[in-house]
Amino acid sequence: MRYEADRVSDIQIAYIGGGSRGWAWTFMTDLAMEPQISGTIRLYDIDREAAKANAIIGNRQKQRKDVPGQWDYVVKDTLQEALDGADFVVISILPGTFDQMEVDVHMPERLGIYQSVGDTAGPGGMIRALRTLPLFLEFGKAIRETCPNAWVINYTNPMTLCVRMLYQAFPDIKAFGCCHEVFGTQKVLAAIASQELGCGPIDRRDIRVNVLGINHFTWFDYASYRGIDLFPVYRQYVDAHYEEGFEEKDHHWMNSTFACAHRVKMDLFRRYGLIAAAGDRHLAEFMPGEEYLKDPGTVSGWKFGLTTVAWRKEDLQKRLERSRRLASGQEEIELKATGEEGILLIKALCGLERVVSNVNIPNTGHQIANLPDNAVVETNALFERDAIRPVLAGSVPEPVRRLLQPHLENHDRIMQVVLGNNRDMELVEEAFMNDPLIKGRATEEQIRALARDMMSATLG
Repeated sequence: MRYEADRVSDIQIAYIGGGSRGWAWTFMTDLAMEPQISGTIRLYDIDREAAKANAIIGNRQKQRKDVPGQWDYVVKDTLQEALDGADFVVISILPGTFDQMEVDVHMPERLGIYQSVGDTAGPGGMIRALRTLPLFLEFGKAIRETCPNAWVINYTNPMTLCVRMLYQAFPDIKAFGCCHEVFGTQKVLAAIASQELGCGPIDRRDIRVNVLGINHFTWFDYASYRGIDLFPVYRQYVDAHYEEGFEEKDHHWMNSTFACAHRVKMDLFRRYGLIAAAGDRHLAEFMPGEEYLKDPGTVSGWKFGLTTVAWRKEDLQKRLERSRRLASGQEEIELKATGEEGILLIKALCGLERVVSNVNIPNTGHQIANLPDNAVVETNALFERDAIRPVLAGSVPEPVRRLLQPHLENHDRIMQVVLGNNRDMELVEEAFMNDPLIKGRATEEQIRALARDMMSATLG
């Protein structure tokens, strides 16, 4: 990297999963709009043709007169070539295929177990982890050997376990996980505060929050706007709108697989006194299966949806077609801020900013006092030149800690299975029986059979 006045050039970024038709375009868009940093993006993907298409799309941006960010995109044939001398490493991969994900998400339905996402918790999240973590073990080892001083930014789910495996492979790694779910809850609070306080539009960045929990099961125990405590404001809104929930403008829950009416958040607030800070689709999967995900009718009553793999396959075809249009020049990427903070955090780590944002890193700094040291937790942290300093978030209330506990226990089990390299079915079956989404929904024999069948179907 070369440092100049108010800018840094010749930054080398390795992008693992560089053929992505989602996150890569988001990343390109934010880079194109950023005038203070420039350099080279090394795209590495097992689908080399997809990476080549993204290189064409990325390099087209540099020719546009309305693009201040100057980046070169190159395709690398091996992981080592991509990592060699990298300053930053971005990991955004799809572990396996959509056919394997179909097993993750839909095979449990034979026992009446429904999942709204299937990539973090529940049976789908655990099986996905067993496919993903061996890859992250290899990524961590390669980073240790090739670019040990690089900052590693993970976007892949299951976020918590992926980051934990990177540290297992390379304890001195400088890795963290980025997730935008907290931002979504800040936006909800901003809209509610604007309405309830009778003021104009509020930027979500002006909603100050204390973040604590694990990825996709995060909570706020503090939220304020310009000195105003937002908990009474939120409580008043929940009491008045509990049945219909909160509908974001032009984003009705029935018209989008990702949208929700935030009724699960409201219910959790009434029950636990904290503001749950992730999308309802994610939050529901951490709770007992008899509650929000009992059956499709129950899901509809809580005003969120089940993201089917059939929808994902159909969406992939649309993305493939868009990739062709972008690569051929028939369509241009719209230069509009995506709302992600990955580029802002890179700027901060380069010394150009000083930023507080939510981050997934190990709890070795005791940022959540009553969770284990070896857990990867999500809290706020201060980002500045070549440093991440976790903010002490305090303790989670005991009722919330009890909700987190079975998931933390299962993280330990899944790590043991992968590191033992022996596909210990007993541990996997224990994890299934311990998972709140599954527990009590079927007999022990049925649950063990489900674990074995899912392992066999997606891992061979």
